Order: sequence, then structure tokens, then C-alpha cells
Amino acid sequence: MAENLLELSGVHTHIAQYHILQGVEFAVPRGELTMLLGRNGAGKTTTLRTILGLWRASAGTIRFESADITQRETPDIANLGIAYVPESMGIFAGLTVQENLVLAARNGAPAGERLERIFRFFPPIKTFWHLPAGLLSGGQKQMLAISRAIVEPRKLILIDEPTKGLAPAIINNLIEAFAELKQTDTTILMVEQNFHAARSLGDSVAVMDSGRIVHTGRMAELAANEALQTKLLGLSLETHQ
Repeated sequence: MAENLLELSGVHTHIAQYHILQGVEFAVPRGELTMLLGRNGAGKTTTLRTILGLWRASAGTIRFESADITQRETPDIANLGIAYVPESMGIFAGLTVQENLVLAARNGAPAGERLERIFRFFPPIKTFWHLPAGLLSGGQKQMLAISRAIVEPRKLILIDEPTKGLAPAIINNLIEAFAELKQTDTTILMVEQNFHAARSLGDSVAVMDSGRIVHTGRMAELAANEALQTKLLGLSLETHQ
């Protein structure tokens, strides 16, 4: 069994008067891609943001490589080797593709094997290297957002719905890129609604409902059990295309 890179134990998060996370508990095994699934409003995005310290947990413990990071500031957490790709992508539209990646790199302009790998994953990044990021298509912006997260070595990448609103061909390109990224030493926690992507990429899975984790296990087992999918998500995952 893989060692856990990230562990959440009894995590609660309040946003203003709202109690969003209500005792979240699950682990992300090192070297795996863990899918975080659930209906809209279940608390998935809040979970990612709480891990990164963008929203502060009001109770419970978050451990990364066995160290308690629950009350650390976001820059300190990021410096441990954690990257975040929000649903909004978080790119700088007025800067070029190159400038976006330079800002994400700690040691100046990205170069060498890592940059070549990005170009291999996402050829449009090379094609539009000098183009303002705001002129990219939705799929190309998502490629840039993910490239920013992997331009430096990361131990853990948190990704929020990377395929949302994208054309099937672009989704397939992203799946291929993530599949190759999984072969490196990078661990990924991904929120995803597209079943094809979840089934293709997920090693382990945690399912949320109303701010709590209601199921954990292997993604392949959930993908093979339509009755369990309906129980946990309200409908078969085959409808999440």
C-alpha cells in the first residue's frame, strides 16, 4: 500500500456564517492520482482551498509529509511543493504565454527537459509562446494553467475541474498529458465531473456529500459499480460526460 502524502483528519471550514466542511477525512497516497468527486456544492473546491490555506480550517488537522500544515500561510504551504490549478485557471491574460511560465518558475526563465516536457504535453504552449494568454482558447488556457503548475518540480498538484467546458478532443489531450505526468513522482488530487477522465486517470477516489467524505476506495471499483455510483452521486457516472 502506498504511503500517504497528504492526510485530512476531521477538517471543518467555516466561510462567514456557513459551515462548509464538516469533518472531512481522507488521504492522498504518494505517487497516485486521487479523484475528489461529488455533487455540485458538496465542498470539493473548499477542500482544495483549505488544503492550500486560502481558506483556514476552523478545526481538524491537515498533514503533508506527516507535518501539520493546518495553520500555515499559503506561501509557506506552496513552498513545500504544492501547486494549485483553480477552476478559474488563474492565468495572467495580459502577459504572454512565456511570461506566465516565467512568473511560475522560481529560478527565472524555464528551460531544459522540464520545458520540453511541457511542449510535448501541450504543443500549443510552444506554438503560442509569444502570444498574450488572453487570446488563447479555453482549452489552451487550461493547458497553460497546468503548465504553470508543473514548470517547477511539485510534490502535490491540486487541480479543480480541468476538463470543465472543454471539447472532447481537448479533454482527450489533457487525459494523455495527465497519464504521462502520473509516470513521474508527482502526486495529484483532482476534482473532476467528467467520468471518462475520472475513470481513465483515477487511482483512488474520495466522494463528498454535504461537506463530508462518504466514500473512499479505488477508482476502478467505483467505476465498475453502477449501483454504488447512483447511491453516492445520485446518478450513474456514465451521465457525467
